[in-house]
Amino acid sequence: MVIGVSSSAVFDFSESDDVFRSEDEEAYRKHQEQNLNIPLSKGGAFDFIRRMLDLNQIRENSETDPLVEVVLLSRNDPDTGLRVMKSIQHHGLMISRAIFMQGHAPYEYIDALNISLFLSGSKEDIISSIDSGFPAGHILKFNNKEGEEDQSEGLRIAFDFDGVLADDASESVMEGKGLEKFHDHETQRVMEPHKAGPLHKFLLGISKIQKIEEEMKKKSKSYKNKIRISIVTARNAPSHERAIRTLKSWDVMINDAFLLGGIEKSSVLKILSPHIFFDDQEGHLLAAREVVPSVHIPFGVKNIRRADMSQ
Repeated sequence: MVIGVSSSAVFDFSESDDVFRSEDEEAYRKHQEQNLNIPLSKGGAFDFIRRMLDLNQIRENSETDPLVEVVLLSRNDPDTGLRVMKSIQHHGLMISRAIFMQGHAPYEYIDALNISLFLSGSKEDIISSIDSGFPAGHILKFNNKEGEEDQSEGLRIAFDFDGVLADDASESVMEGKGLEKFHDHETQRVMEPHKAGPLHKFLLGISKIQKIEEEMKKKSKSYKNKIRISIVTARNAPSHERAIRTLKSWDVMINDAFLLGGIEKSSVLKILSPHIFFDDQEGHLLAAREVVPSVHIPFGVKNIRRADMSQ
């Protein structure tokens, strides 16, 4: 499985961006050159990416046949990108492949690189990626204090369902006709699987690694699974059944399902403590981003109005 990341997803570029905005591109270039050997601080997706790469330890021949590869997709030119590559090396991330395109969004190469998920700190780039049909998410700013990092092993991923793993057909009913009609719509179609959403391919890739883990568990009772997948959704009974049946039809393994109805998601996420959480509604993420690294998927009916392109 291949994951694409921008430098702004993995590292904190706040200081560099301030230079670019307050001065100009030339000042930005000088700033990066002057700080070439000063590693960039960790960004919102850093821990998620590190743990994804750690999954390669599952396989003995990971150097020649890795389970996970990460490719850097950057708007920097190769010269200013040197600091990013040095920071990757400093932090011990096994990322060797990179695309540097000065001032241009490199998301057009997602298909060519067979990328299942693209993360960026640029909202504009992610909206363009989603509109082009690519699996992408905007990593939101997260107060990631180094020294207070999660020391546990493994990888915990949490997904919203509609507009993230599944398409937005049901959300459109909810948006246009209300909760009662939404429940009617779902119960009438309970045996009909949802169509795939933006992160369907990524979920399938993670599920394949889970199956490898299950095989290893059969061989060794002492083996402890590294991956845990949770669904955290506003759905509740009776609309929950179609979602669960859909996941089963995709042959994916879900460890936890939180069917919250109107309960605030952040209260659950704070306890669940996933290393990343994906949701299509910015309203849900306002609170979630305060407790866990969060990603906005700007897809579907909940994201039709896109006047605000700011980061």
